[in-house]
Amino acid sequence: MMSRAALLIVVVALAGCGATGAGGTSTSTTASSSKSAVQSPSSGAIPHGRPQAVEPTAGVQPVAATPSDPVGDVNAHAPSLAEVKRELQLALVAAPPTNAGYIDPLQYVDIWERTDQGVDAAMPVGAPILAPCKVKVLAIIPDWYAGQPLVYFELLDGPDAGKVQYVAEQITEIATAGSILQQGQTIARYAASGTGIEYGWSTPSGVTLARATTGYEEGEATPAGLSMRAWLNSLGANAGSG
Repeated sequence: MMSRAALLIVVVALAGCGATGAGGTSTSTTASSSKSAVQSPSSGAIPHGRPQAVEPTAGVQPVAATPSDPVGDVNAHAPSLAEVKRELQLALVAAPPTNAGYIDPLQYVDIWERTDQGVDAAMPVGAPILAPCKVKVLAIIPDWYAGQPLVYFELLDGPDAGKVQYVAEQITEIATAGSILQQGQTIARYAASGTGIEYGWSTPSGVTLARATTGYEEGEATPAGLSMRAWLNSLGANAGSG
């Protein structure tokens, strides 16, 4: 009797471990299949992750910039002004003014420098130049000054919608030409080497506003540059009078 009872207990235990569900599949196999179905990217059950970049604090040296620095291609040649003008005209949205506000695109500047065609500044390596509002990246000039690039972008919101701005020189990881960036997204990052950055107003013709209006001599403060410094200060940049 004891032997038969022990045998019965073993049989019941084995049946419990491999119990089948209604469809004839073991419970353990069904659970494994369900888990696979939930984790499969093709099922659409799990949304895509949204990695967040860790931005540096102003004045603090973050992780070194990408190995692509020094910036730009030293063998690159800027396209002709006619080609730049054609690219900009094709890319322009001509957005109408709105009541939307702007954010300071140069929040990580730790040294404000001179006013010339635009405003010159220095930042910690890797710090982002932010989109002040929704913008469209119009064109990238690979060799604008000393082998360093310039990127044009159009403001698509706010009172200055339709106007063109640029940031140039010591920049890397530039957003792709033609891309639309939302307010606060990164237009470019401060590179590990170069001549600092210049941020200013441009014209749809590809000429900086300073050159198009009053002309420009190296190091000369221009009305266009002073206008940009005032615009940045209105956003809380505390850029001084330049």
